[in-house]
Amino acid sequence: MDLEGGGVRSDVVKRESWRTVLTLAYQSLGVVYGDLSTSPLYVYKSTFAEDIEHSESNEEIYGVLSFVFWTLTLIPLLKYVFIVLRADDNGEGGTFALYSLLCRHARVGFLPNCQLADEELSAYKKTDGGPHLPNGETAATANSSEASRMKRLLEKHQVLQRLLLILALIGTCMVIGDGILTPAISVFSAVSGLELSMAREHHKYVEVPVACLILVCLFALQHYGTHRVGFLFAPIVVMWLLCISSIGVYNILHWNPHVYRALSPYYMYKFLKKTQRDGWMSLGGILLCITGSEAMFADLGHFSQLSIKIAFTSMVYPSLILAYMGQAAYLSQHHIIESDYRIGFYVSVPERIRWPVLAIAILAAVVGSQAIITGTFSIIKQCSALGCFPRVKIVHTSSKFHGQIYIPEINWILMILCLAVTIGFRDTKRMGNASGLAVITVMLVTTCLMSLVIVLCWNKSIFLAICFIIFFGTIEALYFSASLIKFLEGAWVPIALAFIFMIVMYVWHYGTLKKYEFDVQNKVSINWLLSLGPTLGIVRVRGIGLIHTELVSGIPAIFSHFVTNLPAFHQVLVFLCIKSVPVPYVQPEERFLIGRIGPKEFRLYRCIVRYGYRDVHKDDLEFEKDLVCSIAEFIRAGGSEPNGTLEESEKDDERMAVVGEGSRLREEHGTPDDEAGPSNSREIRSPVIVSRKKKKVRFVLPESPQLNIAVREELQELMEAREAGMAFILGHSYMRAKSGSSLLKRLVIDVAYDFLRRNCRGPDYAVSIPHASTLEVGMIYHV
Repeated sequence: MDLEGGGVRSDVVKRESWRTVLTLAYQSLGVVYGDLSTSPLYVYKSTFAEDIEHSESNEEIYGVLSFVFWTLTLIPLLKYVFIVLRADDNGEGGTFALYSLLCRHARVGFLPNCQLADEELSAYKKTDGGPHLPNGETAATANSSEASRMKRLLEKHQVLQRLLLILALIGTCMVIGDGILTPAISVFSAVSGLELSMAREHHKYVEVPVACLILVCLFALQHYGTHRVGFLFAPIVVMWLLCISSIGVYNILHWNPHVYRALSPYYMYKFLKKTQRDGWMSLGGILLCITGSEAMFADLGHFSQLSIKIAFTSMVYPSLILAYMGQAAYLSQHHIIESDYRIGFYVSVPERIRWPVLAIAILAAVVGSQAIITGTFSIIKQCSALGCFPRVKIVHTSSKFHGQIYIPEINWILMILCLAVTIGFRDTKRMGNASGLAVITVMLVTTCLMSLVIVLCWNKSIFLAICFIIFFGTIEALYFSASLIKFLEGAWVPIALAFIFMIVMYVWHYGTLKKYEFDVQNKVSINWLLSLGPTLGIVRVRGIGLIHTELVSGIPAIFSHFVTNLPAFHQVLVFLCIKSVPVPYVQPEERFLIGRIGPKEFRLYRCIVRYGYRDVHKDDLEFEKDLVCSIAEFIRAGGSEPNGTLEESEKDDERMAVVGEGSRLREEHGTPDDEAGPSNSREIRSPVIVSRKKKKVRFVLPESPQLNIAVREELQELMEAREAGMAFILGHSYMRAKSGSSLLKRLVIDVAYDFLRRNCRGPDYAVSIPHASTLEVGMIYHV
């Protein structure tokens, strides 16, 4: 009976898990595949050259269809679905996820404040990035010698490390460029259906304004978030896929049932043989059939591998193939089209349903554009977290879905550039040339990084990695060359955009490294601190002082600078370091690293708060509460240790303890007069105002001989300081190039980096702190 019941429970769990996977697959249609599913709107129109489209032979049409079919099969299906999706970084995907994996398996990253303690994070495990090997063999034991050789090669040559970083930044810049170009070409192509319903002298005055109006509305509504209308995304894309596949089936049956023969790769050979250079240049339009494929990997964190695979193989892939076959079937019987529209998507749509299809196409284009805009926000957040982009304001538009963010500055920049592209080009072909180059560049970067992941992270043979990069790299390089040859016909746009963003990102990264190097070289020794005595030679006033620093060890120069000029400080000092680690998420119980600087009577603590590149930063009240709780737990757990000698105190400065968020904390709502507590514990109360209500945060200290008098006194002093208030001491650095520096370095540091520093946001946790509680200390850094 028990066995039978167990079987029933197992079936229920399995059914629920499959229900979850299918639900995620359905939702992914609206988020992941909006851009890819709208590509039939502009692929054929962007592909055919003028002399090809007026040909009376079907060889060109069949050749293009064959290229489209095999491109969709080899790149999205074979490369992404079966290979790249397995290279997730703890469930996250994208260019920076691959770079993060490589940084953890080899010391090739440029994050300045890395620690050995970071490698103990649960999300840092090196086996998480690769698939499980058969027969119980672990990734660590397979082909380890080849991986070790490549790892040593990368770690030995800093030039290779910089090339790897530049490669990741190029891919990121092209993704941002795609966030500008995709909304423009998708919306403009959807609106272009008006050409078939208006006279030529009318539609040219309507098409661009309508597209611009839709784009302005799209960007203006970004700050509301997508969670309010997100439930409409999947139905719209499903409706669109059913629409284009149904039209495709109709055109196949009605115009050319034998069009399936064009799926043979033989027609690709005939196409290139006949058209030669013109056919090669047409590949720049064919590659638009895979725009949005990178979203399958980039948006992996919001769904699961299985759900994305199911959605693509069961719905997206067959619908797109039928849509392209249907268009080819129609064009094979209509070589001379009596319309100025030539060979766009809408000409193959039966006339009686063109208006409904136009409406669905516009909605699908908006959904696809929304997905790429949100993805652009996400990747900029990752770059900023890893020190490769100036700090920007990040607004979380949904409390349930942490991936839904809004960046005001980037949003308006994207809108202006997107409108400029739409108004400047006013042509699908030139927009397609620009978008195609951005798309294929991102795919080439992914292929290069994946080849390293195969060896370093999956511990596969170098031969397998070489085969991967030769097979997919050759295909993508062919498309890349076809796109690059159209530099003057629109392909210059993504290159120009990538160049500008690349300069911004690299200058910020370079300046951040130089600033950190200056802090390390000029940090104060523990000997100087101990010579000041328990009072540090200054007046200790009530309260907690949070001193922001990038250092994970040692005392920042800003402290001595402040003490020298104003000999007064708070009774409790906390050197606070907010750092990013190359993992997507850090578990709450692993968030804080707490340590002590100097002897206990100094009341100096170091707190390192670790965030992943996709983590959500808490508001100031929650952060403040967790910070004090973590220090209190550190005192309780390690308070019985002796002070030790000078040498031991120096070692203690580097000894950190991991303390989770809100350790041993119990929250109760009530009035400040309610002083009753449990009879079996002593409690230290600290009032915190949240939403205009008093909240008593109680640190429960059990009656135990393990808590000696010194520990209780230290905890009492911490709570008294907390009640007196907290002040945030922020260093305001002015970086200047050293005398004798080269002209290039002076331009980068004195002009470019200084401009970015003055116009970027401050630290997230300092934004909402009242000005009365913030103190900025200025210093000039000569680097």
